[in-house]
Amino acid sequence: MKALIVCTNHTDYPTKAQKTGLWLSEATHFYDELQDRNIQFDFVSPKGGPIPLDQRSVESRDTTNEKWMHNPAFQEKLANSMRPDEVNPADYQIIYFTGGHGTMWDFPNDTNLQTITRDIYEQGGMVAAVCHGVAGLLNVKLSDGTLFLKNKQVTGFSNMEEKIVRLTEEVPFLLEDELKARGAIYSKSLIPYVPHLEVDERLVTGQNPLSARKVGRKVVEEMFEK
Repeated sequence: MKALIVCTNHTDYPTKAQKTGLWLSEATHFYDELQDRNIQFDFVSPKGGPIPLDQRSVESRDTTNEKWMHNPAFQEKLANSMRPDEVNPADYQIIYFTGGHGTMWDFPNDTNLQTITRDIYEQGGMVAAVCHGVAGLLNVKLSDGTLFLKNKQVTGFSNMEEKIVRLTEEVPFLLEDELKARGAIYSKSLIPYVPHLEVDERLVTGQNPLSARKVGRKVVEEMFEK
């Protein structure tokens, strides 16, 4: 069994000097839950090649991050992510969109990633996403032309959380608003920045970085324990 982990290549905010990129724990905590089941993984990004890391996510002390950043195979894949046109969707049973603010720029309109997502889902696979990574699902359409998210229970980084990190003015859109605009049934935790999960059959979404491990755990449960 194999998982395709989607990461951003985008690093720049319009006005802020700080850089964005993958929020590291959203990849490591998720995969940490899958590795016990011997699920293999590949990284893919819109442009392929090295995955940039959001520095703030690397600076926080996190034993799971440290474990995987010292893992040569993980490092190698992080430095050499695939391009979408190199991916054969038939090889994967899981696709997972990691977050980090960069995803807001390069995920939503990547038609290759949309096609891969549709194919994995329609062949019976799981679709998962966390935090800003849920933006990767906004414009996915199924083969019959309907929006993938329409009438699905989802969560993702909330307007309130965006306000708390003071990036409302920097991002190209607010994820919560756009999910609702697509006809998704959006929900969030009452308190910002606590883990929150939504499951709608073969779609699992997490609200914020702290939800990544729960998303991984739920994906494993859905795949193996039903």
